[in-house]
Amino acid sequence: MTQQQRHDAIIALVRRQGYASIEQLTRDFGVTPQTIRRDLNTLADDGLIRRVHGGAGLESSTVNTAYQTRKTLNLDAKRRIADLLASHIPDHASLFINIGTSNEIVAEALLAHHGLEVITNNLNVAAILQHKEDFNVIVAGGQVRSRDGGIIGEATIDFINQFKVDFGIIGISGIDDDGSLLEFDYQEVRVAQAIIHNSRQVYLIADHSKFRRNAVVRQGNIAQIDALFTDRQPPENLLTLMEAHDVSLHLADADAPPRPKTPAPLHA
Repeated sequence: MTQQQRHDAIIALVRRQGYASIEQLTRDFGVTPQTIRRDLNTLADDGLIRRVHGGAGLESSTVNTAYQTRKTLNLDAKRRIADLLASHIPDHASLFINIGTSNEIVAEALLAHHGLEVITNNLNVAAILQHKEDFNVIVAGGQVRSRDGGIIGEATIDFINQFKVDFGIIGISGIDDDGSLLEFDYQEVRVAQAIIHNSRQVYLIADHSKFRRNAVVRQGNIAQIDALFTDRQPPENLLTLMEAHDVSLHLADADAPPRPKTPAPLHA
């Protein structure tokens, strides 16, 4: 059994039982406790399980990981994925960018583009793009979430529904094996649904930690998107669904050097 196969099996076991001890995992997989501890730490760092004393449990399906923590999770992979997605956006295109730390990294990757029109309900995305003089950045109205700068609510949905854009770029908290796109906040979900409905093409950005991750609110289905941008091959069930619904898969090169952090623009 390879390390990746063992990781997948550990995740499946924890999901089935709700909790697995180091002692049980050591016995089931025939490896040392030190190996299992390393496995659990890696999976916890990826947000796939919750590390608890003596073993591992499920991540909460009702409460998302804190924003500041999510900003650092799988950062190099997110940058590679964002660069790949940005390469599929032509200059002078119109696009929505919604809430999420991955989408903020996409905004950084788009700074080399020209003439974009960006509608966003993410104050952090607007702050990243605002200094590009040839960009037209439009910020949706609505209620601002203090924890992450996301804008949500009925006013946001009404605003989004005024536009029809070339590309909708959305993030996600989890993707189930049945193709369900999952989130934690039903108000955020309703805005994302409006973005999906008003985009000619929908691009989903999700690093590997989002596969099989639990979240309580159904945002939609993988069949509603045109392309998935990620860093690892999705689970087999999800691949089958993507093929059935003609959803393109774009894998970021794991050997690509991480993009250097974009320096903050200087104010005049």
